[in-house]
Amino acid sequence: MRFVKPFHIVRLALLVSLCALCTDTWAATNVLSVRQVAEQGDAAAQFNMGNKYREGRGVPQDDAQAAEWYRRAADQGHAKAQHNLGLMYAEGRGVAKDETQAVRWYRKAAEQGLAAAQYNLGVMFENGSGVSWNGAEAVGWYRKAAEQGDADAKEALRRLGQ
Repeated sequence: MRFVKPFHIVRLALLVSLCALCTDTWAATNVLSVRQVAEQGDAAAQFNMGNKYREGRGVPQDDAQAAEWYRRAADQGHAKAQHNLGLMYAEGRGVAKDETQAVRWYRKAAEQGLAAAQYNLGVMFENGSGVSWNGAEAVGWYRKAAEQGDADAKEALRRLGQ
């Protein structure tokens, strides 16, 4: 059996410290680069900034900032940003809880073919959340999501006997 010499342990600790420093520096640089592009109006970069703030990646976690960045991208038609903004409204994260607004944003993303939004819109119709209850509408959105392979939508259809 070979033992690690103390010198190698010190070198390893130094390398680990340097890697952590590099990662932090890269993350900060990445956020600055993405922010610059986002501030110039790029919807994909705005969506990325929304994710960074929602998850606290390279920036302090801030749901209000996440919602604002998602809104900027969503207003330009970015389907994933529309869906995530719908989630923020549905959960009351960074914005006042508003199921009608959640439905509005889910619908915009669902109409662009985003399966997750189609499923969530189906849930809203099935539960009568933010819209009047409409089982047929719920099934229709579940079917669209299921056709794209969404497992939750397939389960919902099975549960509803469809």
